[in-house]
Amino acid sequence: MNSESNPDNRLRLCAEFVRRGSRLADIGTDHAYLPVWLCRNGVCPSAIAADINPDPLSRGRLTVERANLSDRIELRLSDGLSAISADEADDIVIAGMGGELIARIIESCGYSKDHDKHFILQPMTKSEALICYLSENGFKIESQDCCEAGGKCYTVLSVYYTGETSHADELYYYTGELHPLENETHMRFLSGSVTRLRKQALGEASFGALADRLEEFCGKG
Repeated sequence: MNSESNPDNRLRLCAEFVRRGSRLADIGTDHAYLPVWLCRNGVCPSAIAADINPDPLSRGRLTVERANLSDRIELRLSDGLSAISADEADDIVIAGMGGELIARIIESCGYSKDHDKHFILQPMTKSEALICYLSENGFKIESQDCCEAGGKCYTVLSVYYTGETSHADELYYYTGELHPLENETHMRFLSGSVTRLRKQALGEASFGALADRLEEFCGKG
């Protein structure tokens, strides 16, 4: 694969969660680096690279054509999953957008509560809002990890629908399934959350108490 179409660490982490042999839907695909990587390396037999805007699809089409994968990867204009039917994808990656938008995309998808569907979610912001939505709407975080890319720390969640809802402690919306005492990258991601909470506490004192609890969770309290 040409170096220009290699995914960065953020997308590589998403790729690690994709099940071998699954048909992929990549929502918000931009350059289509992820579906090209997965199809070219034999992980996925086919993929749909979807975006809400035509310009990213044009960039993605060039990537797909250069990789000679036009017979396996379809570029599709789609608002979230609205233009992708249930029988077209097994693993669904939604990456590169805010956690609240990811939650809305899942909520508006008629087949998101199919137990066989596997979601790989990478929120750029508001991961706590996404985890809150998942917990309260019957989705289980099977696994979660973090990585660094471009000097920033990101988290990726592997999620299935189970139907078991949970109104978890607010702290869980920030920690998810991360293990900061065992993983330095998890620690860095959660330290960023503490910093943001401290800033929010300047206007709302309750965020300060939450920051204290998160620091304690990280073993820094």
